[in-house]
Amino acid sequence: MKCKINRNAANVLKKMLSSEEAEGKMIRVFVTDRHGDHAHYDLRLDTQTEHDEVVKTDKGIDVLLDKREGFLDGVWIQYFYLPQEGFVITNPSKGHHHH
Repeated sequence: MKCKINRNAANVLKKMLSSEEAEGKMIRVFVTDRHGDHAHYDLRLDTQTEHDEVVKTDKGIDVLLDKREGFLDGVWIQYFYLPQEGFVITNPSKGHHHH
């Protein structure tokens, strides 16, 4: 499975991972909502389970993805400061169609 992270997101995730509550945990991306051919995503600190693949990114951060969830393969984690601060998680490999 694949996962990409932009530079801003990597900086924010590294801060999250350096907190006390993150000890022994990793970043997990998960599906919050499905709309037919695309999904909505979120992330949290979590521990690995038997169903997870640990995906190494080019930013030196490992991400947990549930191997049973096809929508997670190819997710792109971005973080923007403008127009509002926050994560934007998309999956370019899973087409976005807005009806």
